[in-house]
Amino acid sequence: MHSASRKRLYVVLAVVFLLLLWLRSPIAVALSIFSLPITWNLSSSSFLISRHLDNFDLTFANYPTTRVSSLPENPDVVPPVLHHIALGHNPNAEQADWSIARNNCLAYHPGWEAHLWTDEKASAFVNEKYPLLKDMWDGYKYPIQRVDALRYLVLYEYGGVVLDMDLDCRRSLGPLRRFNFTAPAAHPVGFSNGFMMASKGHPFVGELVRNLPIYNWRWLGLPYPTVMFSTGCHYASTIHAQQKDRADLRILSGTRRNPNLHALNGDVETPLFHHLGASSWHSFDAFLIVSIGKAGSHLLWVFVGLGIFVLVGSWYALAQIRGVQASLSPFRRRYSEDGLKRPEEELIKCV
Repeated sequence: MHSASRKRLYVVLAVVFLLLLWLRSPIAVALSIFSLPITWNLSSSSFLISRHLDNFDLTFANYPTTRVSSLPENPDVVPPVLHHIALGHNPNAEQADWSIARNNCLAYHPGWEAHLWTDEKASAFVNEKYPLLKDMWDGYKYPIQRVDALRYLVLYEYGGVVLDMDLDCRRSLGPLRRFNFTAPAAHPVGFSNGFMMASKGHPFVGELVRNLPIYNWRWLGLPYPTVMFSTGCHYASTIHAQQKDRADLRILSGTRRNPNLHALNGDVETPLFHHLGASSWHSFDAFLIVSIGKAGSHLLWVFVGLGIFVLVGSWYALAQIRGVQASLSPFRRRYSEDGLKRPEEELIKCV
């Protein structure tokens, strides 16, 4: 009996090992997503733009509103290209506001190459430049996923600046062209992908493109986590947190007095934009997921504690079973030769 139970234990452990090996990729994806509240802040001092580290004015008060370059103090590494993405839009009053916002951004960046990505242009672009991703891009359940993915695709191919249609520029973005990658900090962690700047072919943007198929999950049919974890801000921030050297992946945060100075949450004005606050894709589950996100670090420690409890409890139970088996071993030797019923068989029968 002792030998049989040990064999069963080995079989169970082997099955568990093979199952974990088979599920290693989904497990790694899930852990990377849910650990973001902790991993994001690791070495954050190296990638947050600051006056101390970069001699940069986070309020932009010392820069002319029409400054389209970081010269002569710093070289321009981001090309003068503006990208606006308008997929599935119909002309209505809201779109008129977005058109005004886009025109204001164009006015602050005279002479820049400008792209307005419509459904037709975007589909042709993805088919030509990223044919292996075309089926996945077409198959996204929610239109905002195609918008998000297209941000990374055009930014990697062309470089420049990607702007949401609801961002009304209040000044030129020239002072930020010195950084190879820039995005505004989001609350409570991560960054917003509604505004990103990058040099052409930047490796991190390439990682955002490469990981799109890996993170393409549908989370229990819930729109908000499906979008945020597969293509949205949480996805992009998770890939950011995985990079070994994040010093080149600059995040535009705020001052000590106003840490959310550049956060694009709701209808708000920042030094760079008036954010009109359009989040029409948010669904019934958005409030729940956002609330969980705000308490993410606390919940993560709760889950870690539960995991440790389960592991310790399993080890203790296994130790107790092995202890009972060890205490019965003299009886096994005593009764095995004469064919009498063994005590553990009696115990099993009584139970």
